[in-house]
Amino acid sequence: MDNVFKALADASRRKLLDSLYKKNGQTLSELSEHLDMSRQAVTKHLNLLEEADLVTIVWKGRSKQHYLNTAPISEIYDRWIGKYDRHRLEALNELKSNLEEE
Repeated sequence: MDNVFKALADASRRKLLDSLYKKNGQTLSELSEHLDMSRQAVTKHLNLLEEADLVTIVWKGRSKQHYLNTAPISEIYDRWIGKYDRHRLEALNELKSNLEEE
């Protein structure tokens, strides 16, 4: 999970993930169009996202397509966020039940 948090800590990498969320399966050229940085910089960011398993690569002929992998983000949600939401939802359900009883 450390690699995932490190990857998500950078705004440019989050923009790349947002771009893949909007349109999955983009090439380096397509991803570079939306960012104010060189293709080499985008490549370095994509490599870090790949290392964190947030982006997967599929070769289609000579074209390299980048796809968003949401599994690591889901694991973070389950481990760090979901457990806090559960308590809140349980409290809201209890409040609703109490109000309906009155």
